[in-house]
Amino acid sequence: MTSLSEPDAVVDICTTADIVVARRLTRQLAACLDFGSADQTRLATAVSELTRNVIEYAGRGTCHISDASDAGFNSIMVVVEDHGPGIANVAQAMQDGYSTSGSLGAGLPGTRRLVDSFMIESRPGLTRVTISMSMRKDRP
Repeated sequence: MTSLSEPDAVVDICTTADIVVARRLTRQLAACLDFGSADQTRLATAVSELTRNVIEYAGRGTCHISDASDAGFNSIMVVVEDHGPGIANVAQAMQDGYSTSGSLGAGLPGTRRLVDSFMIESRPGLTRVTISMSMRKDRP
């Protein structure tokens, strides 16, 4: 088990190329932990959305990708954070169709539906989204 305080990978998110790196590393870790291809794609899509938000709204940030497995579950935890202006109204941002950029407004609520766990905190100077996905090790 990897300590949650020591991520397996940290990607500085500064350009769209960094989004691809974060997506690839997440998918690789998911494959190493025997997640199926559908779950790998769900995780990679979630990471793409969150890191794209970093570029769009804060300009730069980081993506921490960790093996959070324990004796009973294979788990991946991803923390994406930035030091931008923050989200003025998180509850509103989590509603389908809400957008401040003219997009479809499906990013954050869609990301929440893709993963097992989703937590967001935001204030001026810090937005942090923590997602995770787990699966039992003894599944058939």
